[in-house]
Amino acid sequence: MTSGNARDTRPHVVIVGGGFGGLAAARELADEPVRVTVVDRCNHHVFQPLLYQVATAGLAPSDITVPIRWRLRDQKNTNVVLAEVTGIDPVARSIMLDGEPNTLSYDYLIVAAGARHGYFGHPEWEANAPGLKSMRDAHDIRQRFLLAFEHAEVALTASERDAALTFVVIGGGPTGVELAGAMAEIAHGRLYQEFRHSDPRKARVILLEAGPRLLSAFPEDLASKAQSALERLGVEVQLGTPVTMVEAGAVWLGEKQIRSEAVVWAAGNVASFLGAQLGAPLDRSGRVKVEKDLSVPGHPDVYVVGDLCYVEGEDGRPAPGVAPTANQTGTHAAKMILNTLRNRPHTPFKYFNKGDLATIGRSKAVAAFGKLHLSGTLTWFLWLFVHLLYLVGFRNRLSVLIQWGYAYLTYQRGVRLISNSRPPA
Repeated sequence: MTSGNARDTRPHVVIVGGGFGGLAAARELADEPVRVTVVDRCNHHVFQPLLYQVATAGLAPSDITVPIRWRLRDQKNTNVVLAEVTGIDPVARSIMLDGEPNTLSYDYLIVAAGARHGYFGHPEWEANAPGLKSMRDAHDIRQRFLLAFEHAEVALTASERDAALTFVVIGGGPTGVELAGAMAEIAHGRLYQEFRHSDPRKARVILLEAGPRLLSAFPEDLASKAQSALERLGVEVQLGTPVTMVEAGAVWLGEKQIRSEAVVWAAGNVASFLGAQLGAPLDRSGRVKVEKDLSVPGHPDVYVVGDLCYVEGEDGRPAPGVAPTANQTGTHAAKMILNTLRNRPHTPFKYFNKGDLATIGRSKAVAAFGKLHLSGTLTWFLWLFVHLLYLVGFRNRLSVLIQWGYAYLTYQRGVRLISNSRPPA
């Protein structure tokens, strides 16, 4: 079954994924002589850089999401389909869906299916150490985090209380650093005023990193400052410490066991399985090694963008898996499709690094803009401004600004909602 009006002879561009890359591509094709179909298994776009704040009760899910249909409401040439893509046939130029329509034919395809957290060959660890890629993940982590304080309050023994008040974050990249900082800030803040039989200030927040330092993508001096800021918040940073096993209630580092009820995985990613269906070379993480214009080798009508694509910059290093890369690759892929339709030559993708930012709790952040390295309170305000600027929708910007102001003035998190008193399955 082919979507759209059968009499519509405009080239059909199908975009798989409504994240940064997919929406950037769709918006680049607005008002162009093509018909666009955006397919996503969720009806909403998530501003992933702030997902960790939902996971740590700082923001509500609605603060960082917008319906995909609303975002594309003014694009008359664009249709949205709520479905999960189960397969791609690049030879037949079609994708398979889990619902009606069960197939979609395309003239051009942009795959922006992203990545999920990877466990280095141990998928069984996910049940006890969830990652953070979706709103469901954020809800899962928030449940575990908040329930831990409740379990500590009713614990019968000191060892049970200690396990409940031990939080482990695995992975020292930006997500791990931001999660650990937020958790320590909450636990060691004014939360103790609300409990009678336990003291959240005695909580341990442990950040485990297998490599020699935190924030490997940042300059070394900023990584050192980030570690110092975390340690001042009370985070126990353990470097050169690979995890050997995760089980219910415990993390193992070789022969050493850390008992914990709330473990979060922020150590690695694996690309969507859809990349393997395109018949192109993959890297170790499953990313598609695309041509310089982001097209798939052997299939010039198929483009891969965002976290799913592997493309090298002029320095020979792959473009990082961050939101600016997704935006830039999505826009470039759409432009290449338009170049094809207009008989213009294709150009290689060039990643423009706008800088790297990471926050470490209240009033502390680090930033690298080329040779310019920044840290401290002013950098934190820059971090706030940049994230507000890129949030979609005035309502979201206003809501997030109010929540941040409330948290800054009161040292409280405004969305400490436990929707189920049982731990996530």
